[in-house]
Amino acid sequence: MTSADPPRRLQVVIAFALVYVLWGSTYLAIRVAVEHLTPLMMGALRFTTAGLLMLGYRALCGHRIRVARRDLLRLGIVGILLLITSNVVLGWAETYIPTGLAALFTAAIPLWFLILERISNSNERLSRRGICGIALGVIGVAILLWPEISNHANIGGWQLFGSALAIVSSVSWAIGSILARRWHMPIDAFAASGWHMLIAGVVSGLIALLFGDLHRTTWAGSSLWAVVYLVIAGSLVGYTAYVWLLKNVPIAKVSTYAYVIPVVALIFGWLLHGEKMDGYMLAGAVVVIPSVILVTGAKIKREAGSGRPMQEEALDLEPLEPNGD
Repeated sequence: MTSADPPRRLQVVIAFALVYVLWGSTYLAIRVAVEHLTPLMMGALRFTTAGLLMLGYRALCGHRIRVARRDLLRLGIVGILLLITSNVVLGWAETYIPTGLAALFTAAIPLWFLILERISNSNERLSRRGICGIALGVIGVAILLWPEISNHANIGGWQLFGSALAIVSSVSWAIGSILARRWHMPIDAFAASGWHMLIAGVVSGLIALLFGDLHRTTWAGSSLWAVVYLVIAGSLVGYTAYVWLLKNVPIAKVSTYAYVIPVVALIFGWLLHGEKMDGYMLAGAVVVIPSVILVTGAKIKREAGSGRPMQEEALDLEPLEPNGD
């Protein structure tokens, strides 16, 4: 497919399948990796390797990878938001909370998408259905946190701290995704994802060295193999598919991954890592996932002054025409 061709439905379906399955499995891989590597060292190894491989591949194929300083800064900001303050922080969170619980917090990302879009686009407001979905999402998060809240007189327990990190990770991901969609780049989505990963990997490595993580790292085979899996499945394939979807499919549809991969993550954690699925996690899933579906499928009312007549329109889920990025 050339950059001038609209994406075919089959390509969109394959990209979604890759994101759903591969990212659902990476929660367990992250958990295994951080058993011996610090989250920053994991991020440095994973993203630097994946970024160099992706950029090298695109250059060998004759595609443009050079960008101006201003574009490089934007690529760096998106990479840091998506891959450090989101992904690395998630790895940090998973040192305190189970894989499935971390994945369920990710299910709230579409809520953050719509809240942030509402803040940045004052001419748009959620329908009543969307507002109800947000309220239901808050209840779902409360259910997920209830064991930590009820078992700690001081709510600063380590598991509660890990839950807070997972929420920060989700918000950062939403912000980075919105910026990645809005900032037009002179290179294709694959090269852009390569720069995201390379910059994030270098920054992660520098921070890790600054905090002495190298001396606290144990080079265990299980963690290194987990990083190899994260490089291939999570970054080169999964992350690149996600960035491509951001450029070719409405963001509301892209965000549906967030309520599919928690189910995949729960299954992988239960089958392969012996993690327990307790009643609170199941109850949280029952509440959070439908709330995200409600918000994602909500209509948006465009108010007067937007250059378009006030109307209530459903979120378009069809592939977009390419914008020349």
